[in-house]
Formats: sequence, structure tokens, C-alpha cells
Amino acid sequence: MKLRILAIALSWTCLLLSPRGAQEVHEDKPNIVLMIVDDLGIGDLGCFGNDTMRTPNIDRLAREGVQLKHHISAASMCTPSRAAFLTGRYPIRSGMVSNRVSRVISTLGAPAGLPRNETTFAALLKRQGYSTALIGKWHEGLNCDSRHDHCHHPYNYGFDYFYGMPFTLVEPCWPDPSRDTELAIGGKVWLCIQLVAVAALTAALGKLSRLICLPWSFIFSMILFIFLLGYFWFSSYKSPLYWDCLLMREHEITEQPMKAERAGSIMVREATSFMERHREGPFLLVFSFLHVHVPLPTTTEFIGTSKHGLYGDNVQEMDFMVGKLLDAIDDFGVRNHTLVYFTSDHGGHLEARVGHAQLGGWNGIYKGGKGMAGWEGGIRVPGLVRWPGRLPAGKVIEEPTSMMDVFPTLAAVSGSMVPQDRVIDGQDLMPLLQGDVERSEHEFLFHYCGAFLHAARWHPKDSEAVWKVHYVTPVFQPPGAQGCYETQYCRCSGKLVTYHDPPLLFDLTRDPSESTPLTPDTEPSYNVVIQTVANAVKEHKKSIIPVRHQISELNQGNIWLKPCCGVFPFCLCDTEGNTSPWAHEEK
Repeated sequence: MKLRILAIALSWTCLLLSPRGAQEVHEDKPNIVLMIVDDLGIGDLGCFGNDTMRTPNIDRLAREGVQLKHHISAASMCTPSRAAFLTGRYPIRSGMVSNRVSRVISTLGAPAGLPRNETTFAALLKRQGYSTALIGKWHEGLNCDSRHDHCHHPYNYGFDYFYGMPFTLVEPCWPDPSRDTELAIGGKVWLCIQLVAVAALTAALGKLSRLICLPWSFIFSMILFIFLLGYFWFSSYKSPLYWDCLLMREHEITEQPMKAERAGSIMVREATSFMERHREGPFLLVFSFLHVHVPLPTTTEFIGTSKHGLYGDNVQEMDFMVGKLLDAIDDFGVRNHTLVYFTSDHGGHLEARVGHAQLGGWNGIYKGGKGMAGWEGGIRVPGLVRWPGRLPAGKVIEEPTSMMDVFPTLAAVSGSMVPQDRVIDGQDLMPLLQGDVERSEHEFLFHYCGAFLHAARWHPKDSEAVWKVHYVTPVFQPPGAQGCYETQYCRCSGKLVTYHDPPLLFDLTRDPSESTPLTPDTEPSYNVVIQTVANAVKEHKKSIIPVRHQISELNQGNIWLKPCCGVFPFCLCDTEGNTSPWAHEEK
């Protein structure tokens, strides 16, 4: 009998140690791939109504999964939106907001960042045995006190592996025609500095030991030459290109400045390698695209392939990358055991233009865009979720959902508990996705512009209506425009906003474009809706615990915090070589 028990125990041990056994052990914990695009407009995708842009891979994801048609970002700018996505909480709760003009972390030299006491879904899943990786854009801070402390590095928020851009794309990042020349010159200048330093040190030691006879003035002139060369070198490289446009692998800078047009292909390679290493699961991969943010770095293989100029080319290259990731999931045999989620961090940037060329996205029928906190075009984003065998293919959900829902949803599917010591604003989406319930758990959603609440929506439990109340709206400029073209981004307060008393009211089910405000004369429920939403806003504000506003108070650049891959200020490097991004790929 004892031998039989021992044999059974050994057989189970072998099963658990085998790849198939490992798969069975994690059967209740799916692999998770989250794709978040930068500045993508909801109207840019075929599955959301665009018939002039080719996005076959994203459209396939929509056919094979669930489409969220009323999916909302918690903010209309990158840094706060992503903070809410990671934590499941309005960014006002974590302090990732601003009461000033800038609403995102403005440089890698700023000590602002996601507070370390915030819990991300990556941290939750890591405790459940998940291997976790972030590939791509971070934009939640990097350093606090020195350029090497990496206090806001993704590793401090539950990620095991990071490759990507700790900041975000900015105009100087691409194109950079002199990059290769600067790298070559930089290496020679640094060699010159080292030789002069060695010569000065040797001369000083020789002088002190009386082995050589040189005037001190000559030795001091060599030292002065080193400092002057370093100063003039630093002064000639004040552009964000050299200090913000860089790539990191784990804690090491791999490119400074980055070769932006090939970054996407390296990211896909890194993501594929991560999934292959952890194919036995469970793993969490957050693939945070640099696409489709200006300046739209695009490889030559995709330039000229769309009907919408450089922006369209960039969107189609992004879709191609989505296809490569989906193919990798299939190739590794984990398709049926992987939950895939696709979204954008907020709406398209209407004001991104050069002359008459549009460099920002299209938000379809929705008014407004990036930077506009209340108008639907700034916060209505595509939402796609695929989990074969667990979620119905081709299902379309019109109920209000939020990017903050990702946090509690991942907690549910991984067997985690959401933190009980703080407010979590997201809701578990699984009952809605699977069809167990028909109504969203979100009765109210609140829309902030920086630290200022601009609007709120109400979806009554006994009604199909989705009411939207605007307390503050931006002043579009020039007059008659549908964006803030004179300031590039709309403002949140002051003279460039309109304060509405009484507030504007829309029913999004009847007027999704928010074109005609309702009045007591045109809507019998007007007073009830306005009062109900006002009461909800009051209760919501009571739940906000004041914290330090990271992007207001800590968003100033400091030289000593700027990352450097060498000896400051000689910070040019490239460890990736000159491989062609999509040389052998089929588009």
C-alpha cells in the first residue's frame, strides 16, 4: 500500500514538473497581454467605423473578442490616464494631477512620479506567481534624488522586466539626421578627455614627486581645458533629444538618443522573447506602444502605405505590430489560455498639425480630443477584450466601462484580492464580459482636467439613458474651431475655460456628439438629473483624501536627475547596432 501511495506521489510530481503539468497548474490563472496605444483616436480603427484606414489585426481582435463601445479613460492626458490604468483609481487620489498648465511629467529630470505607496495590478499579479513585464512607454517618473536612484522605475511597481522609454515621445525625438555623426564624435571627444585627464594626473604626480619639471600653470590649463570642453559639450546638447529621448533595458540605458523609428520593432522582439521565456505561464505583458504619438516615427517600410499621410502610416505600422504579438501568442500555443486587452490611453490629438497636415487622430462622431477632460472625444477610447473559450466572440457592449476596470478585473481572474485600505474606482468587468449581467456597475463616472472636476456622467440603474453633466468646458481657439489650436492643448482653469451655471446637460444615448444641450424646456428630467449628479459629485469629493500633487509641485527639471549612459555630460550611446526594423517581415 505504501509503495502504491509513493508511486502515485511520484507520478503527480512528474506531471507537475512537465510543461503540460505546469499548464494545468496555472489553468485557473490566464496569461494576460495588455496593449495600450498612445494618442489613438477611437475613429481610427476599422472595427469602430473607419473604412479608410487598414487595421486588419485589430479588427480581427474585435471579431474574436468583446468590443467595448462605451469605454472611458480616467484622464485625457498620458501620465494621469496611465496612473489610473495601473492603479484602478482616479489620478486625483494618487496625486498624479496638476493645477497648472502642464498635466504630464514634463522631463526625465523632474522628480515627479507615481507614489510608491500605490498598488498596481502588476504588483497584485506578481504576488500570485505571475512573471510581469512592461515593454514600451512608461511616463510615470524615473528618478527622485539622483540620476541613478530609479525610484520610479517600473521595477518598483511590480514589473520583473522593463524595456522601453521611461519618458514619452516629443518632437525632437524624430527625425534626427545627425544622430550617427554625433555618436561617432561623442566617442572621440570622450577619448580625448580621458587622454588629457591621464596626462594632467601624470604631470601633477610627476611635479609633486619632482620627477618632471613643468609649470603648474600648464597643468592647471589642462584641467581647465577638460572642464571647459565638458561645459561646452553640455551646452550644445540642451535639446530634449539627448536627455529625454532614450531607451532602457532593465536599469541600463541602451540608446541615448534613441533611434526612434526602429524602437517599435525592438519592442516587438523583446515582447516576443518574454512570452517565449514564460510560455508555461502565468505571465503579464503590458505592451505600451510609442505609436501613434507625435512626431510619429515610422519605418520606411510603412511610409506612404496609407491614405492619411504620416499619421495613417504610423497607425498601420502599429496594427502590424499588434498582428506580430497575436501571432506570437498563437505560435507559443497559449491562445486559449491568454486574455488580451487593447485600448488607447485617451483620445486623438486634434491640434497636432503641421501646416494643413493632420498628425493627430480622429475621434469619430465624438466632440473634442486629447487634453479635453469632459468632451467625449478626449476620453472615449477603443476597448477590446479576447479570451477564447471564456468570452463570447463578436459580442458588443454599449454599457459604460472604464480603463480603471482593468485593475479589479485582473485581480479577479488571477485570484488576487484588491487592496482594502483604499478606494478602488474600477469595477470587475468579467460578469459583464461573460454575459452574467447586462448592466455596468458604474452608475457614476467623474471626469477631471488635471486637479479640476469638469464633468460627470450618470447611468441610472432603471434607465437606458447615460446623462452627461458639464460644469466646465474649454474655450476653443480661434473662435469657431473645434479645438485649442492656439495653445496646442486646452486649459483646465482660468480665462480659457467657461464655467457653466447651470451646467450643460446631454443624454449620450440620444446625442453622443454632445451637440445640443438639454434644457428644462426640452427635457422633463432636467432638474432631477442635475441635482442627482450634483449630489454624487459632492459625495465623490468627500472620498478624496488630499495628497501631494506630483505634477504641480515636482515637475521641474533638474540637471542632476537627467539620465546618462556614460560619464556626465558625455551621454551618447547605442548598444542596439544598425539592424533594419522590418527587413524580412510581410506587411
